[in-house]
Amino acid sequence: MSDPVGPAANVAPAAPVTPEGADWLASASRFPRSVHALWALRPGAPSVLPCGSVFDVASTPAHQGRALLDCLWSRGRGSGPVAVHRGRLLLFAAPGTADRLPALLRWEEWRSDAEGAAFPPLLCHGLGDAVTVPALIPDASAGEAPPCRLPAGPSRWLVPPGVRHPWLPGPELLLWACVRTLRSSRAGGGGGGGGRTNFHYAGS
Repeated sequence: MSDPVGPAANVAPAAPVTPEGADWLASASRFPRSVHALWALRPGAPSVLPCGSVFDVASTPAHQGRALLDCLWSRGRGSGPVAVHRGRLLLFAAPGTADRLPALLRWEEWRSDAEGAAFPPLLCHGLGDAVTVPALIPDASAGEAPPCRLPAGPSRWLVPPGVRHPWLPGPELLLWACVRTLRSSRAGGGGGGGGRTNFHYAGS
């Protein structure tokens, strides 16, 4: 497996998905050759891929996902592939994350309820779900996003898959990032108390 991605400055401007990364994405499908054939015809178009076997995805609104990424890059082990699609940040995670992360967040919310936990709203996509992933080649018309800035375009890779077996964060690391993000928000005066955790399975 590859090492996790480091500081945010290392992921901008966006690069195209490598052939090895494309192999990894296609392996999520039962018919990887068909996926590759589609990409050969339409390399600039988004694709829909199933979750649960090769990767899970934790999705959050882009402006709140920025705080999670800052935490993962500056204080944690980094991130696996990351994309933005239609205003939501897609964090590619280890298979099984969608099953475990909601329960961990519920437990953490209950444990911290006296303080008024308000984690970033998450959608957890796992087995039986599918996600739309950006095109393999960045849209040149969208321009280049400055370091640590999320692109305004509808669909783009922030951290494109670059190897056949990328490192993927698991539920414990994402829980840690959520907790650290919440604490940082409170310390900076940007977080309000009294909120409830807003997350659910994508299929619910």
